[in-house]
Amino acid sequence: MLSIIYGAILAIGQVDLKRLIAYTSVSHFGFIVLGIFAMTSQGQSGAALYMINHGFSTGALFLIVGFMIVRRRSARIGDYGGVQKAAPVLAGAFLIAGLSGLSLPGLSTFVSEFLVIVGTFSRYEWAGALAVTGVVLAAIYILWTYQRTMGGPKAPAVEGMKDLTAREKWAVAPIIAIIVAMGFFPQPVLNVINPSVEQTLVRVDQHDPAPTDVAENGARP
Repeated sequence: MLSIIYGAILAIGQVDLKRLIAYTSVSHFGFIVLGIFAMTSQGQSGAALYMINHGFSTGALFLIVGFMIVRRRSARIGDYGGVQKAAPVLAGAFLIAGLSGLSLPGLSTFVSEFLVIVGTFSRYEWAGALAVTGVVLAAIYILWTYQRTMGGPKAPAVEGMKDLTAREKWAVAPIIAIIVAMGFFPQPVLNVINPSVEQTLVRVDQHDPAPTDVAENGARP
């Protein structure tokens, strides 16, 4: 639980792009652990799906940041600025990967994070409420990073920065396509995950909590 908030706060304070992405992973892993130990079918399905989606979103971010470092010879956020004016395709790919990292609806990570939060709320409302703060903090560290690196006036060192080459586009395009596709069509993957989750809950003798209104109605004479 604490790693969600702790990792996000550390990510906000980073000045190095690679370290920032690393600390976002700490926050995301917190969601995965939370979903597992919520001991609900939605939470565990979301956690398993999150493991897959995190690999795509973080992999895309590291790949794009690697392209930036090769061009600028620096991983420091302060050494960038206005990249979208010099390399719009690179900036667009960074934006999609970053928005996936903050779980924007329509992108893959949203589905898994939503399932984790809903599954946690059904058993531990206080933990679910705290987890939501991680969503807010994610918006801060992703959008602020994009603003400092891609937006604003073009930094002198960014002048002449080359956009993605055809080879680099072919490297990142499949990952971006998967991020978008799984944001709209996660069910085929969930159909594979759900049976294993159900077996796991049976083995540990756990069941989804009954809806509150049903429990109350059942208690009435």
